Amino acid sequence: MKRKANVHIIATGGTIAGRAASAAATVGYKAGELTVGQLIASVLGLDKLANLSGEQLCNIDSKDMQEAIWLQLAERVEAAAERKDVDGIVITHGTDTQEETAYFLQLTVKTDKPIVLTGAMRPATAISADGPMNIWQSVQVAADKSATGRGVLVVMNGQINGAETVTKVNVNALEAFQSPGRGPMGVIIDEKICWNESGACALPNHSGSVSVKNLTQLPKVRIIYGYVGGDDGLFVKAALRDGARGLVYAACGNGSVPEKLTGLLKETAASGVPVVIATRCGGGVVVLSEAMTAVNGFIPAGPLNPQKAKILLQLALTKTSDVKEIQQLFASFL
Repeated sequence: MKRKANVHIIATGGTIAGRAASAAATVGYKAGELTVGQLIASVLGLDKLANLSGEQLCNIDSKDMQEAIWLQLAERVEAAAERKDVDGIVITHGTDTQEETAYFLQLTVKTDKPIVLTGAMRPATAISADGPMNIWQSVQVAADKSATGRGVLVVMNGQINGAETVTKVNVNALEAFQSPGRGPMGVIIDEKICWNESGACALPNHSGSVSVKNLTQLPKVRIIYGYVGGDDGLFVKAALRDGARGLVYAACGNGSVPEKLTGLLKETAASGVPVVIATRCGGGVVVLSEAMTAVNGFIPAGPLNPQKAKILLQLALTKTSDVKEIQQLFASFL
């Protein structure tokens, strides 16, 4: 008889644990109301998939997620992964910042055991709540040996996406989480997990690249957003005055920096504050000219969106402030 896997669930709140006054309400609800025990109990037959244990790390709306909680979460996930009686881990999380938490864990927790994040686009009290199915499928993936060694995964709406590529592309739809330009790593059809093994979806696994053990905070990095008539240096200067140790510029296209801002950002990079150039576009790979990288010292974000580039830069700054070394680190993610 096949041994039933042991799956540990860590709850952090979010819409998946939310309550609304009306069963038809999908906005105006209060996130983070149900406990981990209530979430597990709400999915009938979940214990048939795996032996379950759970803990409540926090119970918040994910718009209020903080880096200090990330550090605690990484510690708890790593502790669970080290347990012999845990085969996989599921984290319930709000969708607003789910992709960022997934990417942070991808970079900081080193394990081959499946780590799966899930959430919901509708609160638990909605007449068509998507949370129960997302929990079911997340436990299904976390309990499956085929998910071993694939890094941190996000399971939502029957799709399995990798932490490095997944992003929230819609604020209302159930299929909100996708991997633009890559596609999902797999899909779940009833009881079957179907992995997409094509080269287009294959990515290097950067699991546990940077240890955050003994860290109590992350270096301050600010994102500056590009737009017509935008920053003339005001936000860059404000960020530097506020103690930013790194900047990410969310450019309008493929790393396009306005002429009026190039000089200031060049001075910033020359002063020892790394400047990563990302894009506000929803997909693609930022590739900078040799002049921008070698002369100006800018760091291309490659396929990372601004919020993920910020996380990688923060973690890089815990190890080095050398621009060349950080350029090499980012290049390894292309």
